Amino acid sequence: MKKNLLTAIWMTVATTVIFGLLYPLAVTGLARVIFPRQANGKLIVVNGKTLGSSLIGQAFSSPGYFRSRPSAAGAAGYDADASGGGASNLAPTNSALITRVAADVEKAQKENPSAKIPVDLVTTSASGLDPHISPAAAEFQIPRVARERSMSEADVRTLVAKHTEARQLGFLGEPRVNVLELNLDLDAVHPMHH
Repeated sequence: MKKNLLTAIWMTVATTVIFGLLYPLAVTGLARVIFPRQANGKLIVVNGKTLGSSLIGQAFSSPGYFRSRPSAAGAAGYDADASGGGASNLAPTNSALITRVAADVEKAQKENPSAKIPVDLVTTSASGLDPHISPAAAEFQIPRVARERSMSEADVRTLVAKHTEARQLGFLGEPRVNVLELNLDLDAVHPMHH
């Protein structure tokens, strides 16, 4: 009995050290060597300054930038600590959700009155941190961004096309545009003059 108990304790300690410490450290180390950018969160660094991650959405309020999807992650939105509960989980008939979406629709209609508003410009994603918008949502914003940056719509459209990612493996997901990468490229190609 004593021998079985000692064996059980020894196996618990050994498996805890192997699978709880050594294995995770080895996998993390291997990931950092083989996929350093991905393992570190695909951080975007410009001139030594970290501007964000291409994996996490962020707010862009200036009219010269493409805007991300609305976020319900945290009180101010785009809070990574509040992700997972990022969706409001409000029913489609909930008055708070209807009021927020109606306000977003009204704001979007003022920006581009003749265009149909893409749904992802007025609804949040499940995580509240989606870094992408649909190509339709980017197209909707092109006139505003072009006007604010004194660019032709065709030039802005070319940049949007450059940052439009296809379906993964040709059939997974939907085409999408990474907002942070697009906005950084806009600043590089045609900075806004204040």
